[in-house]
Amino acid sequence: MSIDSTLKRAGRLARARNVLTREERIERLKEQERFADGTSPMGLPKVRIVKTVVGKKKKKEKKEDDEKDAKKKKK
Repeated sequence: MSIDSTLKRAGRLARARNVLTREERIERLKEQERFADGTSPMGLPKVRIVKTVVGKKKKKEKKEDDEKDAKKKKK
């Protein structure tokens, strides 16, 4: 059963999925040269999905504070 179009969220497909369709798996296997044309699409090997990390900030200020503390300890 499908979801009514009025109930679907706009950005739903923008996020990463953990399951690929058979066609998507074949495309990725071809890119990796692990699938040849004419091969049966049944029993495909697993395809790893790389998840991206978003929103981590660099900690420059903390590193500078740590360096200052280290200099004070040496004195």
